[in-house]
Amino acid sequence: MRRVYMDANATTPLVPEVFEAMRPYYLERFGNASSIHQAGQQARAAVDHARESVAALIGARSSEVVFTSGGTESDNLALFGNLRGGDHLVISAIEHSAVLHAAQELEKRGVKVTYVGCDGASRISADAVQAAIRPNTKLVSIMLANNETGVLQPVAEFAEIAHKHGALFHTDAVQAAGKVPINVAALDCDLLSVSAHKIHGPQGVGALYVRRNVRVAPLFYGGTHERQRRAGTENVPGIVGFGKAAELAQEWMAGGGALALAAERDRLETGILVAVAETGVNGAGAERVANTTNLYFDHVEAEALLIALDLKGLAVSGGSACQSGATEPSHVLLAMGLTPARARASLRFSLSRLTMKDDVDFALEVVPAAVARLRELSPSFKAVAQ
Repeated sequence: MRRVYMDANATTPLVPEVFEAMRPYYLERFGNASSIHQAGQQARAAVDHARESVAALIGARSSEVVFTSGGTESDNLALFGNLRGGDHLVISAIEHSAVLHAAQELEKRGVKVTYVGCDGASRISADAVQAAIRPNTKLVSIMLANNETGVLQPVAEFAEIAHKHGALFHTDAVQAAGKVPINVAALDCDLLSVSAHKIHGPQGVGALYVRRNVRVAPLFYGGTHERQRRAGTENVPGIVGFGKAAELAQEWMAGGGALALAAERDRLETGILVAVAETGVNGAGAERVANTTNLYFDHVEAEALLIALDLKGLAVSGGSACQSGATEPSHVLLAMGLTPARARASLRFSLSRLTMKDDVDFALEVVPAAVARLRELSPSFKAVAQ
C-alpha cells in the first residue's frame, strides 16, 4: 500500500544528509566532548560547529545556544529556570503542553499564572498581553507558531511589552524554526526554544537560546557542560544531526522552499474545501507557517476519520502528538471558540519539504471519500440531510 505522511508537526523523517553527518559520531568518532584527548577534541569540534549552525538558523551567537534533549526540556528550562514562588508568569491559552503543563506545575509551587486568550483565528493581541502584566511579572512566554493551527504570533510586540515592565520574554519557536526566518534580535526575545526533529533532524535533541547576560537556573546538577546551564554528557551524534538539519533548513528557505510548500498546502486546503461540504479552516485569515492546515469536518469524529485515512495510507493528526490518546478536545481549538463537537471533528494536515505534488493529489483523492463514508454512518449528518 502506498503511504503518504502529512504529520510533520509531530515529527519529520531524517534526510540522508543528516544521517550521514551523524554516522561517524556513533562509530569511529565516539569521544566524550569533555575529554581532552584527540577523540574528545574531535567530538568537541563537532559540537562547536553544530552550535554555530543552530545559532545561524535563529540569528544568535553560538555562545547563546544551550543544547537540550528537545523542545520540552528547552521550554521547561526557560520557565523553571527563571521563576520562583511569588513570581508572576504570563502565557497564552494555546501554548504547547510543554509550556502549559509546566505553568500548571509552577502554580503548585506558588507562581501566579495568567492565561491570555485568543481570537477565533488563534491570534493573541498585544492589548491582551498588556492587560495581563502585573508588578511582579517575571516572565512572558508566548509561542511563535501554534503547533495545531500553524498561526504565527506577533511576538516582537509581546517582547516589547514584557521588557517595558521589566520582565523577560520567552517564545516556543519549535514549529516556526526552519519554516520562517527567525532572528532573535528582531524578535527581541530573551529565551527561544527549538527542536531538531521538526526540521528533519534526529529526535531527542533541541536547544534553548539564552540571550547574553540572561541567567537561567539549571534543571540538572552535575558537570559544567553547556556553560553550567545544562549538566550531562552531550549527545554528540544528535547535536551534529541538529546542526546539519539547521544548515539544510536555511538553504531550503533561501531557495524559496517555503513558498513552494505553501502553494501545495493551499492546493490541498482548497481542494478539500471544494470537494467536501460543511468543512472549514481553523485559523482562516491569519498568517500561518507554510506547511500547516487544520480543518474541521462537521458530522464526523476526527478519530474515526484519522483511522479511516490511515487505513487508506494517509497519515494525519487530530492535533498535538503530545496529546494523542486524550479524551478531551483540543485546548487550542476550544480557546479559539470552537464547540467541543467541532473541535472533535478537526484534523491537522502538516506537510514537510519532502511532500510531493502527487502526495497532495493522493490526499485529495482519499479524504473526500473517507469523509463521505463516515457521514453515511453519522446520525447527525442524516438528520441534517433529511
